Amino acid sequence: MTIYSELEFTLIRKRMMHFNVLGLSIALIDNGNLTLTESFGVTEVGTSNKVTNSTVFNACSISKLATTMLVMNLVKIGLLELDQDINDKLVSWKVPENECTRHNKVTLRRLLSHQSGIKDPEGSFGECDSNLGIPTMLDLLEGRTAYCPQPIQVTNEPGSSFEYSDAGYCLIQQLIEDVSGKSFNSFINEMIFEPLLMKESTFDLAIPEGEDHRFACGHNKYGDLVKGKYPIYPYPAAAGLWSTSKDLAKLGIEIIHCLNGSGKLNISQQIISEMISPQGLSPWSGLGVFLNKSERGLEVTSLGWGIGYQCMLVIHPFLGTGGVIMTNSELGIHQDKGIIGEIIRSLNLDNR
Repeated sequence: MTIYSELEFTLIRKRMMHFNVLGLSIALIDNGNLTLTESFGVTEVGTSNKVTNSTVFNACSISKLATTMLVMNLVKIGLLELDQDINDKLVSWKVPENECTRHNKVTLRRLLSHQSGIKDPEGSFGECDSNLGIPTMLDLLEGRTAYCPQPIQVTNEPGSSFEYSDAGYCLIQQLIEDVSGKSFNSFINEMIFEPLLMKESTFDLAIPEGEDHRFACGHNKYGDLVKGKYPIYPYPAAAGLWSTSKDLAKLGIEIIHCLNGSGKLNISQQIISEMISPQGLSPWSGLGVFLNKSERGLEVTSLGWGIGYQCMLVIHPFLGTGGVIMTNSELGIHQDKGIIGEIIRSLNLDNR
Protein backbone atom coordinates (compact mmCIF):
# COMPACT_ATOMS: atom_id res chain seq x y z
CA MET A 1 0.00 0.00 0.00
CA THR A 2 1.16 3.53 -0.78
CA ILE A 3 2.21 5.62 2.22
CA TYR A 4 1.62 9.30 1.72
CA SER A 5 4.52 11.72 1.58
CA GLU A 6 4.29 15.39 2.47
CA LEU A 7 4.20 16.16 -1.26
CA GLU A 8 1.12 13.96 -1.64
CA PHE A 9 -0.47 15.67 1.38
CA THR A 10 0.08 18.97 -0.43
CA LEU A 11 -1.66 17.57 -3.51
CA ILE A 12 -4.64 16.54 -1.38
CA ARG A 13 -4.91 20.09 -0.05
CA LYS A 14 -4.86 21.43 -3.62
CA ARG A 15 -7.58 19.00 -4.70
CA MET A 16 -9.64 20.03 -1.68
CA MET A 17 -9.48 23.62 -2.90
CA HIS A 18 -10.46 22.48 -6.40
CA PHE A 19 -13.55 20.64 -5.11
CA ASN A 20 -14.45 23.22 -2.39
CA VAL A 21 -13.97 20.56 0.28
CA LEU A 22 -13.52 22.25 3.67
CA GLY A 23 -12.44 19.29 5.80
CA LEU A 24 -11.26 15.74 5.18
CA SER A 25 -10.06 12.82 7.28
CA ILE A 26 -8.34 9.59 6.19
CA ALA A 27 -7.70 6.30 7.99
CA LEU A 28 -5.73 3.50 6.29
CA ILE A 29 -5.69 -0.23 6.97
CA ASP A 30 -2.84 -2.59 6.10
CA ASN A 31 -2.27 -6.16 7.23
CA GLY A 32 -5.52 -5.93 9.18
CA ASN A 33 -4.35 -2.98 11.29
CA LEU A 34 -4.84 0.76 11.38
CA THR A 35 -1.61 2.14 9.91
CA LEU A 36 -2.26 5.84 9.27
CA THR A 37 -4.70 8.59 10.16
CA GLU A 38 -4.41 12.06 8.69
CA SER A 39 -6.71 15.07 8.65
CA PHE A 40 -6.93 18.24 6.57
CA GLY A 41 -8.81 21.52 6.50
CA VAL A 42 -11.32 23.03 8.91
CA THR A 43 -14.54 21.96 10.54
CA GLU A 44 -16.41 25.10 9.48
CA VAL A 45 -15.93 27.58 6.68
CA GLY A 46 -14.59 30.96 7.85
CA THR A 47 -13.04 29.55 11.02
CA SER A 48 -9.60 28.27 12.01
CA ASN A 49 -10.99 25.23 13.84
CA LYS A 50 -8.87 22.50 12.26
CA VAL A 51 -10.05 18.98 11.50
CA THR A 52 -8.15 16.51 13.68
CA ASN A 53 -8.04 12.73 13.80
CA SER A 54 -10.74 12.96 16.49
CA THR A 55 -13.11 15.19 14.51
CA VAL A 56 -16.55 13.61 14.19
CA PHE A 57 -18.31 13.59 10.81
CA ASN A 58 -21.79 12.54 9.74
CA ALA A 59 -21.32 8.99 8.42
CA CYS A 60 -24.75 9.01 6.72
CA SER A 61 -25.49 5.58 5.20
CA ILE A 62 -22.34 3.97 6.54
CA SER A 63 -24.73 3.67 9.50
CA LYS A 64 -26.08 0.61 7.66
CA LEU A 65 -22.72 -1.14 7.99
CA ALA A 66 -22.67 -0.58 11.77
CA THR A 67 -26.28 -1.80 11.97
CA THR A 68 -25.38 -4.89 9.96
CA MET A 69 -22.49 -5.70 12.30
CA LEU A 70 -24.97 -5.56 15.18
CA VAL A 71 -27.32 -7.91 13.31
CA MET A 72 -24.46 -10.34 12.61
CA ASN A 73 -23.64 -10.30 16.32
CA LEU A 74 -27.27 -11.10 17.20
CA VAL A 75 -27.31 -13.90 14.63
CA LYS A 76 -24.17 -15.27 16.31
CA ILE A 77 -25.88 -15.51 19.70
CA GLY A 78 -29.10 -16.90 18.21
CA LEU A 79 -31.31 -13.91 18.95
CA LEU A 80 -32.01 -13.37 15.23
CA GLU A 81 -32.02 -15.52 12.09
CA LEU A 82 -31.24 -14.23 8.61
CA ASP A 83 -33.89 -16.27 6.79
CA GLN A 84 -36.75 -16.20 9.27
CA ASP A 85 -39.94 -14.27 8.55
CA ILE A 86 -39.33 -11.13 10.60
CA ASN A 87 -42.99 -11.03 11.64
CA ASP A 88 -42.15 -14.04 13.82
CA LYS A 89 -39.96 -11.80 15.98
CA LEU A 90 -41.52 -8.35 15.58
CA VAL A 91 -43.68 -7.31 18.53
CA SER A 92 -44.45 -3.58 18.22
CA TRP A 93 -45.37 -3.70 14.54
CA LYS A 94 -45.93 -6.29 11.82
CA VAL A 95 -45.19 -6.17 8.10
CA PRO A 96 -48.66 -6.05 6.47
CA GLU A 97 -49.38 -9.24 4.55
CA ASN A 98 -50.56 -8.83 0.98
CA GLU A 99 -50.38 -10.56 -2.40
CA CYS A 100 -46.66 -9.79 -2.65
CA THR A 101 -45.85 -11.69 0.55
CA ARG A 102 -47.99 -14.76 -0.22
CA HIS A 103 -45.09 -16.93 -1.41
CA ASN A 104 -41.99 -15.11 -0.12
CA LYS A 105 -41.62 -13.33 3.20
CA VAL A 106 -39.62 -10.34 4.38
CA THR A 107 -36.47 -11.62 6.06
CA LEU A 108 -33.40 -9.99 7.55
CA ARG A 109 -31.31 -11.23 4.64
CA ARG A 110 -33.60 -9.45 2.17
CA LEU A 111 -33.81 -6.29 4.27
CA LEU A 112 -30.04 -6.04 4.69
CA SER A 113 -29.47 -6.55 0.94
CA HIS A 114 -32.26 -4.16 -0.14
CA GLN A 115 -34.29 -6.97 -1.73
CA SER A 116 -37.24 -7.11 0.67
CA GLY A 117 -39.80 -5.68 -1.75
CA ILE A 118 -40.09 -2.51 0.37
CA LYS A 119 -39.71 0.78 -1.49
CA ASP A 120 -39.19 4.14 0.22
CA PRO A 121 -42.17 6.48 -0.30
CA GLU A 122 -41.40 9.39 -2.59
CA GLY A 123 -39.94 12.40 -0.78
CA SER A 124 -39.29 10.44 2.41
CA PHE A 125 -36.36 10.21 4.83
CA GLY A 126 -35.05 13.76 4.77
CA GLU A 127 -33.11 15.46 7.54
CA CYS A 128 -34.63 16.36 10.91
CA ASP A 129 -36.96 19.36 10.99
CA SER A 130 -36.98 21.04 14.39
CA ASN A 131 -40.63 21.99 13.84
CA LEU A 132 -41.57 18.32 13.48
CA GLY A 133 -39.44 16.92 16.28
CA ILE A 134 -38.07 13.38 16.54
CA PRO A 135 -40.54 10.67 15.48
CA THR A 136 -40.71 7.23 17.01
CA MET A 137 -39.80 4.33 14.77
CA LEU A 138 -43.40 3.15 15.04
CA ASP A 139 -44.59 6.54 13.73
CA LEU A 140 -42.24 6.18 10.76
CA LEU A 141 -43.34 2.64 9.95
CA GLU A 142 -47.01 3.56 10.17
CA GLY A 143 -46.64 6.65 7.99
CA ARG A 144 -47.68 9.12 10.68
CA THR A 145 -44.85 11.58 10.04
CA ALA A 146 -43.65 13.80 7.20
CA TYR A 147 -40.34 11.91 7.29
CA CYS A 148 -42.22 8.92 5.89
CA PRO A 149 -45.69 10.04 4.85
CA GLN A 150 -47.06 6.62 3.91
CA PRO A 151 -47.23 3.37 5.87
CA ILE A 152 -44.39 0.99 5.04
CA GLN A 153 -45.59 -1.90 2.94
CA VAL A 154 -44.27 -4.56 0.59
CA THR A 155 -44.86 -3.43 -3.00
CA ASN A 156 -42.83 -6.11 -4.82
CA GLU A 157 -42.43 -9.78 -4.08
CA PRO A 158 -39.57 -10.15 -1.58
CA GLY A 159 -36.43 -11.33 -3.35
CA SER A 160 -37.62 -10.26 -6.80
CA SER A 161 -35.80 -6.93 -7.17
CA PHE A 162 -33.19 -4.59 -5.68
CA GLU A 163 -34.54 -1.34 -4.23
CA TYR A 164 -32.26 0.71 -1.97
CA SER A 165 -34.36 1.32 1.12
CA ASP A 166 -33.96 3.37 4.28
CA ALA A 167 -37.37 2.08 5.32
CA GLY A 168 -35.98 -1.44 5.39
CA TYR A 169 -33.36 -0.40 7.94
CA CYS A 170 -36.02 1.36 10.03
CA LEU A 171 -37.75 -2.00 10.15
CA ILE A 172 -34.48 -3.66 11.20
CA GLN A 173 -34.12 -1.08 13.99
CA GLN A 174 -37.61 -1.84 15.27
CA LEU A 175 -36.85 -5.57 15.18
CA ILE A 176 -33.62 -5.09 17.15
CA GLU A 177 -35.41 -3.02 19.80
CA ASP A 178 -38.22 -5.59 20.04
CA VAL A 179 -35.96 -8.61 20.54
CA SER A 180 -33.49 -6.84 22.85
CA GLY A 181 -35.91 -4.80 24.93
CA LYS A 182 -33.42 -1.91 24.69
CA SER A 183 -33.08 1.26 22.66
CA PHE A 184 -31.13 0.86 19.45
CA ASN A 185 -28.60 3.50 20.56
CA SER A 186 -27.77 1.89 23.88
CA PHE A 187 -27.74 -1.63 22.46
CA ILE A 188 -25.33 -0.88 19.61
CA ASN A 189 -23.07 0.93 22.09
CA GLU A 190 -23.04 -2.17 24.28
CA MET A 191 -22.68 -4.77 21.51
CA ILE A 192 -20.49 -2.99 18.92
CA PHE A 193 -18.96 0.34 19.92
CA GLU A 194 -17.70 -0.64 23.38
CA PRO A 195 -16.00 -3.94 22.44
CA LEU A 196 -14.45 -2.36 19.32
CA LEU A 197 -13.34 0.72 21.34
CA MET A 198 -15.23 3.05 18.98
CA LYS A 199 -15.24 5.77 21.61
CA GLU A 200 -15.99 8.64 19.22
CA SER A 201 -19.01 7.07 17.51
CA THR A 202 -22.60 7.85 18.44
CA PHE A 203 -26.16 7.45 17.20
CA ASP A 204 -27.40 10.25 19.46
CA LEU A 205 -29.85 12.54 17.69
CA ALA A 206 -28.34 15.78 18.95
CA ILE A 207 -24.90 17.37 19.04
CA PRO A 208 -23.86 17.37 22.73
CA GLU A 209 -24.11 20.85 24.23
CA GLY A 210 -20.73 22.50 24.46
CA GLU A 211 -19.03 19.89 22.27
CA ASP A 212 -19.87 21.22 18.84
CA HIS A 213 -16.17 22.02 18.28
CA ARG A 214 -15.59 18.25 18.01
CA PHE A 215 -18.02 17.93 15.12
CA ALA A 216 -17.46 18.89 11.49
CA CYS A 217 -20.17 21.15 10.07
CA GLY A 218 -21.73 20.24 6.72
CA HIS A 219 -21.07 22.25 3.54
CA ASN A 220 -22.50 22.23 0.02
CA LYS A 221 -20.60 21.88 -3.25
CA TYR A 222 -19.84 25.61 -3.27
CA GLY A 223 -18.19 25.44 0.14
CA ASP A 224 -21.09 27.16 1.90
CA LEU A 225 -22.37 26.08 5.29
CA VAL A 226 -25.59 24.05 5.11
CA LYS A 227 -28.70 25.06 7.02
CA GLY A 228 -28.46 24.10 10.67
CA LYS A 229 -24.74 23.23 10.36
CA TYR A 230 -25.27 19.63 11.55
CA PRO A 231 -28.08 17.86 9.66
CA ILE A 232 -29.58 15.07 11.76
CA TYR A 233 -31.40 12.04 10.35
CA PRO A 234 -33.98 10.77 12.86
CA TYR A 235 -33.76 7.11 11.80
CA PRO A 236 -30.47 5.96 13.35
CA ALA A 237 -30.02 2.45 11.90
CA ALA A 238 -30.32 3.79 8.35
CA ALA A 239 -28.42 7.07 8.51
CA GLY A 240 -27.90 8.39 12.04
CA LEU A 241 -24.25 7.58 12.75
CA TRP A 242 -21.68 10.25 13.67
CA SER A 243 -18.12 8.95 13.73
CA THR A 244 -14.45 9.47 12.89
CA SER A 245 -12.46 7.88 10.09
CA LYS A 246 -10.37 5.86 12.55
CA ASP A 247 -13.48 4.56 14.34
CA LEU A 248 -15.10 3.49 11.06
CA ALA A 249 -11.85 1.77 10.09
CA LYS A 250 -12.35 -0.46 13.14
CA LEU A 251 -15.51 -1.86 11.52
CA GLY A 252 -13.50 -2.80 8.43
CA ILE A 253 -10.71 -4.24 10.57
CA GLU A 254 -13.23 -6.34 12.50
CA ILE A 255 -14.53 -7.89 9.27
CA ILE A 256 -10.96 -8.77 8.28
CA HIS A 257 -10.19 -10.26 11.69
CA CYS A 258 -13.46 -12.22 11.91
CA LEU A 259 -12.59 -13.86 8.60
CA ASN A 260 -9.34 -14.99 10.25
CA GLY A 261 -11.13 -16.20 13.37
CA SER A 262 -9.66 -13.46 15.56
CA GLY A 263 -12.37 -10.79 15.74
CA LYS A 264 -13.14 -9.02 19.01
CA LEU A 265 -16.86 -9.69 18.51
CA ASN A 266 -16.25 -13.42 17.97
CA ILE A 267 -18.56 -13.48 14.96
CA SER A 268 -17.84 -16.69 13.10
CA GLN A 269 -16.08 -16.89 9.75
CA GLN A 270 -19.25 -18.42 8.32
CA ILE A 271 -21.48 -15.52 9.37
CA ILE A 272 -19.05 -12.83 8.19
CA SER A 273 -18.54 -14.72 4.92
CA GLU A 274 -22.34 -14.56 4.40
CA MET A 275 -22.19 -10.81 4.98
CA ILE A 276 -19.65 -10.24 2.20
CA SER A 277 -21.14 -12.71 -0.29
CA PRO A 278 -23.52 -11.81 -3.16
CA GLN A 279 -27.14 -12.00 -2.06
CA GLY A 280 -30.19 -13.04 -4.03
CA LEU A 281 -30.39 -11.66 -7.53
CA SER A 282 -27.64 -9.07 -7.06
CA PRO A 283 -23.95 -9.99 -7.55
CA TRP A 284 -22.87 -6.64 -6.08
CA SER A 285 -25.05 -6.53 -2.96
CA GLY A 286 -23.89 -8.18 0.25
CA LEU A 287 -25.51 -7.78 3.66
CA GLY A 288 -25.23 -4.08 4.48
CA VAL A 289 -22.33 -3.63 2.05
CA PHE A 290 -21.62 -3.52 -1.68
CA LEU A 291 -19.25 -5.86 -3.49
CA ASN A 292 -16.91 -5.75 -6.44
CA LYS A 293 -14.64 -8.51 -7.73
CA SER A 294 -11.55 -8.30 -9.89
CA GLU A 295 -8.31 -10.16 -10.41
CA ARG A 296 -7.10 -8.51 -7.17
CA GLY A 297 -9.91 -10.20 -5.27
CA LEU A 298 -12.98 -9.03 -3.41
CA GLU A 299 -13.61 -5.36 -2.63
CA VAL A 300 -16.20 -4.47 0.02
CA THR A 301 -17.54 -0.92 0.23
CA SER A 302 -19.93 1.18 2.28
CA LEU A 303 -20.87 4.68 1.17
CA GLY A 304 -22.34 7.67 2.95
CA TRP A 305 -23.89 10.67 1.21
CA GLY A 306 -26.07 13.19 2.97
CA ILE A 307 -26.67 16.91 3.19
CA GLY A 308 -23.25 18.48 3.71
CA TYR A 309 -21.21 15.26 3.90
CA GLN A 310 -19.75 12.43 1.84
CA CYS A 311 -17.69 9.45 2.98
CA MET A 312 -16.60 5.98 1.95
CA LEU A 313 -15.19 2.84 3.52
CA VAL A 314 -13.44 0.27 1.34
CA ILE A 315 -11.68 -2.95 2.33
CA HIS A 316 -10.10 -5.90 0.57
CA PRO A 317 -10.91 -8.39 3.33
CA PHE A 318 -8.73 -11.22 2.05
CA LEU A 319 -5.76 -8.90 1.52
CA GLY A 320 -6.19 -7.17 4.88
CA THR A 321 -6.12 -3.69 3.34
CA GLY A 322 -8.51 -0.78 3.11
CA GLY A 323 -9.30 2.76 4.06
CA VAL A 324 -11.91 5.30 5.17
CA ILE A 325 -12.29 8.81 3.80
CA MET A 326 -14.72 11.31 5.35
CA THR A 327 -15.48 14.86 4.22
CA ASN A 328 -17.70 17.66 5.49
CA SER A 329 -18.71 18.67 1.95
CA GLU A 330 -21.38 17.35 -0.38
CA LEU A 331 -20.10 17.61 -3.96
CA GLY A 332 -23.31 16.59 -5.72
CA ILE A 333 -21.46 13.83 -7.59
CA HIS A 334 -20.76 10.20 -6.72
CA GLN A 335 -17.85 9.63 -4.36
CA ASP A 336 -15.93 7.86 -7.14
CA LYS A 337 -16.02 11.02 -9.30
CA GLY A 338 -14.82 13.44 -6.64
CA ILE A 339 -11.90 13.77 -4.25
CA ILE A 340 -12.78 10.56 -2.40
CA GLY A 341 -12.41 8.54 -5.58
CA GLU A 342 -9.16 10.30 -6.42
CA ILE A 343 -7.65 9.40 -3.05
CA ILE A 344 -8.84 5.80 -3.24
CA ARG A 345 -7.26 5.38 -6.67
CA SER A 346 -4.04 7.04 -5.58
CA LEU A 347 -3.79 4.53 -2.73
CA ASN A 348 -4.44 1.62 -5.09
CA LEU A 349 -7.50 0.79 -2.97
CA ASP A 350 -9.77 0.56 -5.98
CA ASN A 351 -10.28 -2.71 -7.85
CA ARG A 352 -11.97 -1.01 -10.78
